[in-house]
Amino acid sequence: MAWTRFDDLDLVGKRVLTRVDINVPVEDGHVTDATRIERIVPTVKAILERGGRPILLAHFGRPKGKVVDDMSLRQLVPALEEAFGARVRFAADCIGAEAESAAGSLAEGEVLLLENTRFHAEEEANDPAFAAEMAKLGDVYVNDAFSAAHRAHASTEGVAQHLTSAAGLLMAQELEALESALEAPERPVIAVVGGAKVSTKLELLGHLIGKVDRLVIGGGMANTFLAAQGHEIGKSLAEHEMTDTACEILNQADAGGREIILPSDVVIAREFKAHAAHETVGAQECPEDAMILDAGPATVEQIKDAIDASKTLIWNGPLGAFEIEPFDAATNAAARHAAERTAAGQLVSVAGGGDTVSALNKAGAAERFSYISTAGGAFLEWMEGKTLPGVAALET
Repeated sequence: MAWTRFDDLDLVGKRVLTRVDINVPVEDGHVTDATRIERIVPTVKAILERGGRPILLAHFGRPKGKVVDDMSLRQLVPALEEAFGARVRFAADCIGAEAESAAGSLAEGEVLLLENTRFHAEEEANDPAFAAEMAKLGDVYVNDAFSAAHRAHASTEGVAQHLTSAAGLLMAQELEALESALEAPERPVIAVVGGAKVSTKLELLGHLIGKVDRLVIGGGMANTFLAAQGHEIGKSLAEHEMTDTACEILNQADAGGREIILPSDVVIAREFKAHAAHETVGAQECPEDAMILDAGPATVEQIKDAIDASKTLIWNGPLGAFEIEPFDAATNAAARHAAERTAAGQLVSVAGGGDTVSALNKAGAAERFSYISTAGGAFLEWMEGKTLPGVAALET
């Protein structure tokens, strides 16, 4: 895919309408995790350095088209000023007279933050007239919110129809990382897909089967596949109604010459709690009164060997109940091994979606992966092969 790049725009003296994702956690008016703010800093600073005047469009929470005071973006101004090292002005709406006045009087070196786009029902409806009103505030449009690009909203897709548009630095970084992992990867390619339910990852599995050379299936999903193979899984989390689908995926992989790696041994317990009494058994030997909570050490070694034999890794989801010890062992060991291979220049590793970021951070592996996406739903939809409206709007 070819998209207009940020560097292609002339920004001198221009009002740069910039879609960002600053939907960050806030407690008592204070940002508790500024990761998403930190990731847009390069784009905002680059706009300022090139003589542009950034006007930020963003959503916050789910106000459902109504003004909700505790979902106002005003509370983020101090955190944004600290991150940008610049004055951040605020307009109490994203369209209308106040927004137009603030945009028109924005001085060089200043940033303007517009109020929550989702205070208007027209935002999520991608109303053309609403998009046109927002577009009036800028001279060019930059989308730096890949995490919102799977939504055809006015601020992510509609505005791009009215202004010269380009991908911001973060958006471009995300697109390049994903394309390097799936569109033109260095082979062999391995994907690690974990999580609770096959049903939520069905499209992802179906798409990856045709793209990767090896596919590791972990977490509760693996239990469904083990059940499909006729193994006893006791009280383990599984979707027994999906066993026929699991068999179809296994057959599809076999027909395409793809290797699927399922647990050969598992860690079981009778209680789902930290440090519960546990043991390791063969994947087909889970007692009726026990539950599978992690992949076993033999499986971890198999996964490590598969990673060693690969050049590109895509990771989505944990291999076990990573939130509680000791059932985080498989995820931690495999993630750290992938991180070491990446740091040694032997692997390109891209991860994201769901609990993945938390799991890799907990393992102490995230910083050494090639790229970690915080995009959630957009990351998954891209991996499923879907067209993202916010990205398609930037195509040249």
